[in-house]
Amino acid sequence: MDPTLLITFAASFFFVAMSPGLCMTLAMSLGISIGVRRTMWMMLGELTGIALVATCAVIGVAALLLNAPTVFAVFKWVGAAYLLYMGWLTWHSAPMRLEELAGDGRRTRSSLIVQGFVTAVSNPKAWAFLVALLPPFVDQSRPLAPQLLALLAIMLVIEFISLQIYAHGGRALSEQLHRRGKARWLNRIAGVLMAGVGVWLALG
Repeated sequence: MDPTLLITFAASFFFVAMSPGLCMTLAMSLGISIGVRRTMWMMLGELTGIALVATCAVIGVAALLLNAPTVFAVFKWVGAAYLLYMGWLTWHSAPMRLEELAGDGRRTRSSLIVQGFVTAVSNPKAWAFLVALLPPFVDQSRPLAPQLLALLAIMLVIEFISLQIYAHGGRALSEQLHRRGKARWLNRIAGVLMAGVGVWLALG
């Protein structure tokens, strides 16, 4: 692909990825409640979901799904209900000591992966955005697979960096509250953020 085109795409996607959307808010919430290390499992699911959405956008499946509001309604409400449930559990969890955060085993890896994946694929705005963003960067006269792989590589690297920034921000907030003896607020903040992502998804 044309390097100039790739740079333009990377710049466009970077500004979108860094905005405080559903997945970034979730990364911050988990950074607060379970630490950055375990939040990586959520990131794995989220990046898989984003890759799926982007691939569908390029091959045209997303355009078809956008015309099926019932399908998206089911995605949205199932995803929103799951996030609200996790927010409720987080709110009512007992606060952990700072040194326990990175090793919190109360959330399984599989549940974190599912949470990230569901959040990514159940967001209609992400589908609509990628349908609008990706096709102009694909040259129909050239093989699709190499172009798709190049765009996906750029997207996933930028998305991962953005998730890390938000998760580390949540971790930094966690450390500050622990030092000030406000640890009980950690799960409440994380729970509200997670539930907020669920409401945001449901109303989006």
